[in-house]
Amino acid sequence: MRKSNRAAAGAAAWQAVQQAGSARPGAPTVWERASALPRMLGARIRGHYDGLSGSRLLLYVLGVVYVASPIDLVPEFFVPFLGLADDVGVAVWLATSLMAESERFLHWERRDNYVQGHVVD
Repeated sequence: MRKSNRAAAGAAAWQAVQQAGSARPGAPTVWERASALPRMLGARIRGHYDGLSGSRLLLYVLGVVYVASPIDLVPEFFVPFLGLADDVGVAVWLATSLMAESERFLHWERRDNYVQGHVVD
């Protein structure tokens, strides 16, 4: 993906995430959800959190690779608008899906009284 397309995809994804976060009062902030992503991934890898399926995790990884990759499914020089639209679409889907998944993880953490930290012997 070209640099200008990455910027457009990032801006669209950020706008979608902010609109999703401001739609409901009492919902976690964008920062809380973003900072929960590493904890969610760690809990999933350790087997503590089963709310994130392996297939969904694979889709997220493929989405990140697609957005970061210079190779496009629909190249911009063939159909300029569609070439940008697929990049923006994947970036928006990835951002909104990850924010929704991290919000579910935050609810799971709070429900199970999960405390982040280390066990002291």
